Amino acid sequence: MHSDYKKLIFAMSKVCQITGKKALVGNNVSHAMNKTKRRFEVNLIKKRFYLTDQDKWITLKLSTSALKTINRKGLSAVLKEAKAQGVL
Repeated sequence: MHSDYKKLIFAMSKVCQITGKKALVGNNVSHAMNKTKRRFEVNLIKKRFYLTDQDKWITLKLSTSALKTINRKGLSAVLKEAKAQGVL
């Protein structure tokens, strides 16, 4: 089995569970203006949160901007918005 094939099978998606952000495609541009394709990955972290109203822990894969939103608005409000938008 080829090593790249193994990576494709077990690779987890790099998508934020709250905002839905995912990788963008662009170009590396050299000084001579040569262009080669590249990916702009999302800055994701895996974070555990405690839901006091449901008395349980949940683990979310979040972009750092989503984490800042949770700190500002609160976890329950952000989860409610994400469910309304159909992201969760």
